[in-house]
Amino acid sequence: MSRIALPQYLANADVAPELQSIILGLADVSINISKSLAKGALAGILGAAGAENVQGEDQKKLDVIANDMIKDALAAIPAVRGLASEEETDVVPCHTNGSFLVTFDPLDGSSNIDINSMVGTIFSVLPHSGTEVVTEQDFLQPGRHQSAAGYVLYGPSVMLVLSIGKGVVMFTLDQDVNNYLMTDAEVAIPADAKEFSINMSNQRHWVAPMQDYIADLMAGKDGPRGKDFNMRWVAAMVADVHRILCRGGLFTYPWDSRKPDQAGKLRLMYEANPMGYLVEQAGGEVWTPDGKILDIQPEHIHQRVPVILGAANEVALCVDYHQR
Repeated sequence: MSRIALPQYLANADVAPELQSIILGLADVSINISKSLAKGALAGILGAAGAENVQGEDQKKLDVIANDMIKDALAAIPAVRGLASEEETDVVPCHTNGSFLVTFDPLDGSSNIDINSMVGTIFSVLPHSGTEVVTEQDFLQPGRHQSAAGYVLYGPSVMLVLSIGKGVVMFTLDQDVNNYLMTDAEVAIPADAKEFSINMSNQRHWVAPMQDYIADLMAGKDGPRGKDFNMRWVAAMVADVHRILCRGGLFTYPWDSRKPDQAGKLRLMYEANPMGYLVEQAGGEVWTPDGKILDIQPEHIHQRVPVILGAANEVALCVDYHQR
């Protein structure tokens, strides 16, 4: 069976050459990241880097390595006006004639690296219409402005999941030819759910509506929902969202009281917006308790938000618990 390769898909979809170059550049560098991950301890990439990122989190060695690899790859593409990374304090200007801005989380779920579990790279491509020399303000666009978004999941197989605003497609890396081949042309999230994904260890810190919602799920068929739910948690957003795109469900990372001045754990620009774009393109919904994530006007590039995403009917019900 002949499969469509990523370059062929982009050409057939009439994607602008400049945007094609960015997506293909990200695909190429992800292959190199996957090879480093596959070597693991043999390549000396495991363990802490001995520093904190701008988020105040301990960096892993591969956080730094992956960030530098992606930054170098994007900086070499003329279509990239500037980039912003979860691991960088400030935006990084690139080419003054570039048409696009790129934000990325180089290695989502990096705490999983040392236990050989799933991690991923998340990216978002935005149009540029601002100043000649890129500033942070140029990046502060609502998620609906994204020209493309996607992620690479480094699992038993390496997968690239992508939307260019025409639905969601999945590609799997054929390591014999170093190319991504399409394996799902029409990803769709069922409107109803029977699985949910949340870090239950934080339950005591959530607001009452979220505690009530999860308690009703946990009560199963004997509770108000009248059916049993399964709980799954990988501790890497890219892996938990991938499961939802493959078989449905709900994912949430809510606000909690341990850091009351911090809106949530997940970053709007690097995680919530690109993942939200994919989920909406696949027929799902993406909200905070107060409104749709893709409608948020960002205030700064490292902004955080609470996230509720996945099956449309289940997301609506979870939001309703908060808004009653």
